[in-house]
Amino acid sequence: MSAIPVADDVLDADVAVLPAGEVAALLGQSLNKVRQMLRDGQLIAVRRNGELMIPADFVTRAGVIKGLAGTITVLSDAGFTRTEMLRWLYSEDESLPGITPINALRTSHGTEVKRRAQAMAF
Repeated sequence: MSAIPVADDVLDADVAVLPAGEVAALLGQSLNKVRQMLRDGQLIAVRRNGELMIPADFVTRAGVIKGLAGTITVLSDAGFTRTEMLRWLYSEDESLPGITPINALRTSHGTEVKRRAQAMAF
């Protein structure tokens, strides 16, 4: 089994994070499935106090927010590290609905977020 990629914890202290086990319960999946989602680039995690933590903004009871996995893929293809992806997802962009890419994704503006991510690749 390959190691789980983890981003540096560049999140502001006010960004809510959930332990991987809670994310698994929220999604109705096994912890192994969540770990696989991290390996596959569908989610990004950080370590806090030695524990694997995932931003709460990434998930709802309905699943991983729509467009997140695709955005992570576009950023990965552009050469972004997981840490850079996390920083970008939470950086302010006044021209986006929701002010940050993650908030724009949460409010169904994934197409606009992916366009921005693709433009950064060039």
